[in-house]
Amino acid sequence: MKFDTVIIGGGLAGMACGIRLAEAGKRCAIVSQGQSALHFSSGSFDLLGRLPDGTRVEDPIEGIAALERTEPEHPYALIGAEACGLYADRAQTLLREAGISVAGSCRRNHFRVTPMGKAQPTWLTIDGYLTSESADSLPFAKVCIVNVEGFLDFYPEFIAEEFRRHGVECRFGCVNLPDLEQIRRNPSEMRSANIARVFDHDRNLEALAGRLCELAEGCDAVILPAIVGLNRNDALDALRSRVRVPIYLLPTLPPSIPGIKAQQTLQRRFRALGGEYFLGDTVVSAEWEQGRVKQLFTANHGNIPFRADDFVLASGSFFSRGLVATPDRIVEPVFGADTAYIPDRSQWYTLRFFDRQNYQAFGVRTDRSLRVLREGAAVANLYCVGAGLAGFHPVQEGCGAGVSLLSALYAADQILNSPRS
Repeated sequence: MKFDTVIIGGGLAGMACGIRLAEAGKRCAIVSQGQSALHFSSGSFDLLGRLPDGTRVEDPIEGIAALERTEPEHPYALIGAEACGLYADRAQTLLREAGISVAGSCRRNHFRVTPMGKAQPTWLTIDGYLTSESADSLPFAKVCIVNVEGFLDFYPEFIAEEFRRHGVECRFGCVNLPDLEQIRRNPSEMRSANIARVFDHDRNLEALAGRLCELAEGCDAVILPAIVGLNRNDALDALRSRVRVPIYLLPTLPPSIPGIKAQQTLQRRFRALGGEYFLGDTVVSAEWEQGRVKQLFTANHGNIPFRADDFVLASGSFFSRGLVATPDRIVEPVFGADTAYIPDRSQWYTLRFFDRQNYQAFGVRTDRSLRVLREGAAVANLYCVGAGLAGFHPVQEGCGAGVSLLSALYAADQILNSPRS
């Protein structure tokens, strides 16, 4: 099989890179093992929330300029602050054109509300999810926090505790329907995606709207876990048209509806542009020719190779086995790429869960064009994007989604602007 570009990994970075290349007329294939980290999404996309020293960032592009001076190996520093601003705007357009309606600005963080009710700085938030312009205020004074009976991945008491710190009066409501009984019998089935499928049906969505009307009485707003809209885009609008006060969604513990829906939406966009998506397949080896990647072999296709002019490594970090930790080193398993890590394993992590963990910054080494380094030399037709890159702490810095989107678009432009193209 011959393509212009083959991308390994179908998460946020792989999909964004594939969409950008397909929009430019390239014939692209994505090889994806399966579930990506997008399924853990909170409904928001972070660009930069904090600097490495813990300083909170208000203007992400200004923060990236500071990173460029102090953290030269950070993916944002490799791309450059000015280019990051350009690609941030392009990423927002890409998401919207794919069908993911988001709000936000790369020049000013707003605040998303986490599943535990805490405010965290972010760049873009999917429409319908609760946000605030300040970490210390919320857009209502009295709210009803609603849950589905028996749903354990949503915590109204914790949310109310945080809301009350900001002077919000909270009360609780509960929803139950006959069609929920079947999944409630098995606690492992009582998950947001299964509940959302129940509310995909008109009669159940109508019943939910009726119950929310009752619970909204005397309140400024209703808080609902993200349990609607998995397979229908009008679910939240339908509820809002029936209930007289604003309805805000809060993300639940994974798997999350906004993440699953974002993944599905990006896949549809990629395929609509002519991209080929090979789900449930794993790249097992690469064949080289004169220092370049010639073709790939996968578990499902056996001796049938994937040939391309360019290849993009978007296979992620440890979670998706894009990186593998052995007792003494960090390995990129497909290409044998050079990796950045601390030789002393005792320094890889601390036992304090919320500490800044060194292993999170381990990853694939690249040049400034994001071309993968192998034995110290850049591979001319192999790029790395997303979570597998070295030099950044996605959790502590609040930059995981931003690195994925911006590095994907930057690498796509390197491919489109190369002499081969």
